[in-house]
Amino acid sequence: MTADDRRETEAALAARALELPELARARTVAAYVSVGSEPGTRALLDALHTRGVRVLLPALMADNDLDWGAYDGQGSLVRIQHRGKMALLEPAGERLGPDAVLSADAVLLPGLAVDARGMRLGRGGGSYDRVLARLERAGADPALVVLLHDSEVVDRVPEEPHDRPVHAVITPSGVRRFR
Repeated sequence: MTADDRRETEAALAARALELPELARARTVAAYVSVGSEPGTRALLDALHTRGVRVLLPALMADNDLDWGAYDGQGSLVRIQHRGKMALLEPAGERLGPDAVLSADAVLLPGLAVDARGMRLGRGGGSYDRVLARLERAGADPALVVLLHDSEVVDRVPEEPHDRPVHAVITPSGVRRFR
C-alpha cells in the first residue's frame, strides 16, 4: 500500500469504528497503536480521545502479558524496544495494571485475520489471549472488536481450545458482527 492508501484506509477505518454503537456509547475503550502492516489506529485513537473517551493502551510486560496506561494524545506515546521483539509505541504515563482493561466498555484487538465465526488469529504471543481470559474470569463483557483490512476477513482460521470469538470486525468497507 502506498502512503496515501494507508492514510485513506486509516480514515475509513476510524469513520466506520466511530459509527459503531458500542464505541459511540463507550466511556472507556482499550485500544492499541498499530504496527507494521496493521490498519492504522492513530486517527481512531485521537477521535476517541477528542470525544472525551478514556482510551487505554497496552504496555507489553516481560512475560507477554499486558499492562495498561492512558492515552493523552500523540505526545503521550513513547517508543519501547522490547528484547527480541519489534519496537512498540506505548503510553508514557503511569501504569494502571493488567486489570485496568476490566473497566473497558469496548476492547479493540489487533489481529492477522478473523474468520466467519468471529475467531481471531493473533500474532502468536498470547498477550490478547490473556486479556480475553482475564475479562472472562472477571465476568466482564465489553464489546470485542478487531480492526482489519478487508482481505483479512477469511473463511476459517486455526483455533485453539483457549481461543474466544470476537463480537465484530471493522474493515474500511464495513462492519461484520458475529453475535
